Formats: sequence, C-alpha cells, structure tokens
Amino acid sequence: MKSQEIRQLLEEQRTYYRTGATLPVSFRVAQLKKLYAAIEKYQDEIGDALRADLGKSRFEGFMCESGLALTEISYMIRHVKKFARKKRVTTPFAQFPARSYQQPVPRGNVLIMSPWNYPFLLSIEPLTDAIAAGNTAIVKPSAYAPATSRIVERIIGECFDPAYVTVVTGGRAENAALLEQKFDLVFFTGSQAVGKEVLRRTAEHLTPAVLELGGKSPCIVDASANIQLAAKRVVFGKFLNCGQTCVAPDYVLCEASVKAAFVAAVREEIRRQYGETPLANADYGRIVNEKHFDRLCGLIDPKKVVIGGEVDADTCRIAPTVMDHVSFEDAVMGEEIFGPILPVLTFEDFDAVVEELKGKDKPLALYLFTSNKKHIRRVTTELSYGGGCINDVIIHLATSAMGFGGVGESGMGSYHGKAGFDAFTHYKSIVDKKTWLDLPMRYQPYTSKLYERLLHLFLR
Repeated sequence: MKSQEIRQLLEEQRTYYRTGATLPVSFRVAQLKKLYAAIEKYQDEIGDALRADLGKSRFEGFMCESGLALTEISYMIRHVKKFARKKRVTTPFAQFPARSYQQPVPRGNVLIMSPWNYPFLLSIEPLTDAIAAGNTAIVKPSAYAPATSRIVERIIGECFDPAYVTVVTGGRAENAALLEQKFDLVFFTGSQAVGKEVLRRTAEHLTPAVLELGGKSPCIVDASANIQLAAKRVVFGKFLNCGQTCVAPDYVLCEASVKAAFVAAVREEIRRQYGETPLANADYGRIVNEKHFDRLCGLIDPKKVVIGGEVDADTCRIAPTVMDHVSFEDAVMGEEIFGPILPVLTFEDFDAVVEELKGKDKPLALYLFTSNKKHIRRVTTELSYGGGCINDVIIHLATSAMGFGGVGESGMGSYHGKAGFDAFTHYKSIVDKKTWLDLPMRYQPYTSKLYERLLHLFLR
C-alpha cells in the first residue's frame, strides 16, 4: 500500500471516529462479539497459518495464540461496561460546592504494529483492548509471518468496515509510511532496535506510544529450589515456539551446588518433552527464517554445548540446546537470544547475583526458582523488570487480570485486561462546579485576613 493510500485510509478513520459511532459501550461489545465469533469460525485456518509460518502444532497454536485471544475478548466483553464508567473522586473542601470525576474517553485513531513470533495473538489482543476502549484501529502485521497476516486480514475484513478497523500488510515501506502519519497512539511489539525507531518517529508528532520490547530475561535457580520441577518448567518456557518468545528465560543463573543436578534434569526433560531426536518431532516448530537461523547458529559454541546442538538448515530448525560453563563475555550473552539456546551460568553468592543484575539492562521478565523467602523478597522488591514468576516461567502474561509490559529498555506501558483498556484510553479530569454558591476568597483583592486564614486552613 502506498503512502497516499495509507493517508487516505487514516483520514477515513478520523472521519468515522468523529461521528461518535465508537463511543457507546453497546457498540464496542457488539464488535468484540463479532471478532470472537470470527476467530472461532476460522480456528482451523488460524492453526494452518501458524503451522506454515512457524511450524507450530495445532495444540500450541490454540494454547498460546488464538485461545489466549479469545480469553482476552471474553474478559473485555464482561468488564468493558464497568471500565468505561466515569469514576467519582473526592473534591477538596476549598472547591465546595462541586463534583469531581474522571471520564474515560478513547484515544481516537490508533496504530497497532505486531511481531512475527506470536503473529495472531499479538495482533488480536491489543486490537481487542483498542476496540473495548472505543478507538478505530489500523493493524500492521509482520511481513515475516505472511500466512498469519492473511488470516488476520481476512478475519478483520469480515468483521469490520475499513473506516473503523482494517489491516495494512507489507514490509518496511509500509511501516515507514504508517509512521509518517499522525495517530493518537501507536502500539508496537517487537525488538528494541525497531522500538527505538518507532519512538523517534512518534516523537515527531508528539504521539504517545506503548512499546512491548524484549531483552535478556534471567532465570535464577538457587540451592533451595525443587530442581526437577524447575527443569521441567524451564524447558517448557524456554523451548516453547523454539525459544522465539519475548518472555522466554534467556539464560539460567544456577547456584553451583545444584548446577550438575539441574543440567541433568534439563537433559531428561528435553528428552521427555521433545523425544530422543527433537528435530524429528512434528510438534516442535522452526526458526522463522534463514536470517534468524544463521544468527542463532552463530551464537552456539560447540565446545560449550552439553545438550542438543543439532541443526537442519533445510527446514531452519535447531534442536533444544544447552550450553554450560558460560560467562557474560560469551557471544551468546551479548544479545537477546530469541531461539532454542539456553546458556547456564553458575554462581556461589546469591547476594552478588542480585547486585550484578541491578547494573544490567532492565529485562522484560525475570524468574526465580527457590523456597527461600528472603531471596523472593530481594528479587521482587530490589530488581527492576517488567514482570515474572516465582517457581515458574512465562505464565504471568496469560492472565487478563494483570497488566503485562516492560520497563526501561524492555518497553513502556502495559496491556491485558484493565491495563489494556487504560493504555488505549485517556482519562479526563473534570470538576463540575455548582452555581448556587461562589466562595469569594480566591478573587482579588487579597486583603482579607479572614480569607487568608481560611485559605491556610483549606490548603494543608
């Protein structure tokens, strides 16, 4: 789509938004119900698309993408009426008589830019929040997931008028053309490098942005952890979607006294979950393209591989791989991995680990396996990160009752449930001042000692 076509499309959405059609909650609920029904209708096609783009099994595709999208939609259908109500707040006595409240209003015309790793979920979930909040939306799926982009475009085209919600497909040219336009909010999920460019472009229009980025999310395993359970859950979270998950454990920091037991348990869990030869497992996916496959292969140090390491260049598949005796100087620790490679680092002193992590970029997620309450308290209160789990991984994002987002280098803003509604909403602060009484103390001349005493009484 050319720049002029995108500009015209956005203008049509501006015109539609100004009619007020998206404001009634009943309208929003009706649109969410249409979207829910369409996703259910196209479950098979969604599964086929995810298999074509990323090799995902039907089970994983529903569990991690379309099923979670349905959950967010149903949550919004149940709660949007409450979210959209104006909220009465306390009025200071100095402003008597008056009524004060916050009025939720839509941002307006929004742009949603989604990534390739969870191409269905991360297109539909923020769209759900945008619709619930009463916005129009242009959705821009990733060109790296063409099959899923097509089914997203088909579903949205079947549900909505393009003047309300539509899809723009394409690559970098379309991304650039979209970011030339002045939206009321841009919602972006992707890499830190592209996130910086999005922020630069939105700053030109003073457009607010929600950035869901990534980073090197650590997983700490101390000596008090349930090692077998830790291995089971880390293997699940790390190698889900072949490690192409923004909140996957990027690396493990394992206490020295249990490191050997942990690595042995991970080896057994990989065998149990993926079989003796994971590359022969039809339910184990693939790397999205050759570029990312080659990058990941370059991060594998054969001398440090203790589990896996097998690759298939013809299908862009890498077996679940574990590297031991890794340090922060290794190439695999120099960037977010975003693939099925798990480096294991060793520590002796938990307090030293906490202090070291304080000096690193703020990750999107952090995980701690422990039964030590002091360790839990230190990690959850002293370290800055987007969110995480105690004695599990990644599941904190699978709830609409908590916001999900990054902090610092891993992003800004959050969504899911009420947090998602808030992300796409502006809250107007309004004082409804009554006319039957007008306190005179705020008006000049400021000569009355009584008024001055009253002012000091009120403002304290």
